[in-house]
Amino acid sequence: MKNSKAAQIILLVCRLLFGFTFIFSGFVKAVDPLGTAYKVNDYLVAFGMEDLAFLSLACAFILITVEFCIGFCMTLGIFLKQTSWVAALFMLVMTPLTLYLAIADPVSDCGCFGDAVVLTNWQTFYKNVILDIILVAILICMRTYRPWLQPVPSFVAVGIGVIAGMGLQIHCYRHLPIIDFRPYKVGNNIAELMTIPEGMPADRYDISFIYEKDGVQKEFTLENYPADDSTWVFVEQKSVLVEKGYEPPIHDFSLTLPEMGDVTDLVLENPGYTFLLISTKLEDCDTGHLDEINSIHSFARDNGIAFYGMTASTDDVIETFKAEHDLEFPIATSDETMLKTVIRSNPGLVLLKNATVTGKWHYNDLPSPKEIESIIKQ
Repeated sequence: MKNSKAAQIILLVCRLLFGFTFIFSGFVKAVDPLGTAYKVNDYLVAFGMEDLAFLSLACAFILITVEFCIGFCMTLGIFLKQTSWVAALFMLVMTPLTLYLAIADPVSDCGCFGDAVVLTNWQTFYKNVILDIILVAILICMRTYRPWLQPVPSFVAVGIGVIAGMGLQIHCYRHLPIIDFRPYKVGNNIAELMTIPEGMPADRYDISFIYEKDGVQKEFTLENYPADDSTWVFVEQKSVLVEKGYEPPIHDFSLTLPEMGDVTDLVLENPGYTFLLISTKLEDCDTGHLDEINSIHSFARDNGIAFYGMTASTDDVIETFKAEHDLEFPIATSDETMLKTVIRSNPGLVLLKNATVTGKWHYNDLPSPKEIESIIKQ
């Protein structure tokens, strides 16, 4: 009797721990399905499967739904036996995969908790080992469990969970994430987040110099390189990162115009408003809302508001795109990964004031000139 009671308590605790972990993992991915698709694409590239990149979004939706349903059913104890074995199969794939990621390091982080909680690959592997132990305990104690829902209500509950998870993903894909975990969220100051606080450690490098004498090359350090011996000829300098220093949350934000060069400071130091129209790749840009964008640009021009486009496309593509769609605003080139981080929309609109993100809009939710006017008058 006592052993049975203890097993029930262990099962309950383990179910909740495992279930809440999967619900959290599924939720933070579901609010940013496009970000999850980007991470899936990183995996495909890392494993040499670039040809399957078109499946990234579908894989992201499936992964999120599976995680959310496992967590939902495990937490509520619905179809516990079936859920536990599906979870075991899931972990049987993920645990060896994360061990490989920790050893080989083909991607910087696994993305298991999206941008909400960034773990190193080793931390992710250890997390999975803990989940494996919890799952084993669930499988051992599962015989003590008595379902509290009949089959029909259980199917209804699972259906509600699937619909809720899919609905959340679709909404956040067609609009913007309902929770923005990235450093470019509304209210953040880009310039401040690019600054390294005083006292934070910098990157530490091991620097060596290659010199040549009589056809023989030799490597020297800063302490013993032949500064006063002109018979040695300098060949090259080597820098090896020994210890990673502090990296600010935003470290790659920049805009470059062909005719003006780097205009990053011009944008960030503007005390007024600045619109940024962001398209990661103009080749993939949804062009169905460009008339609205042109109207917003006209309003901005008439009211003295700066307006720039940002893309990772080439200059030739930019010029062709501007000519085809009668775009009169300058389009700067920027890093593709940074643009994907700023906004999950192609195109997407960002409004800055004195480097602070004041507004962000998906192309399905672009503001009217009247709405913009009310914003800038606040």
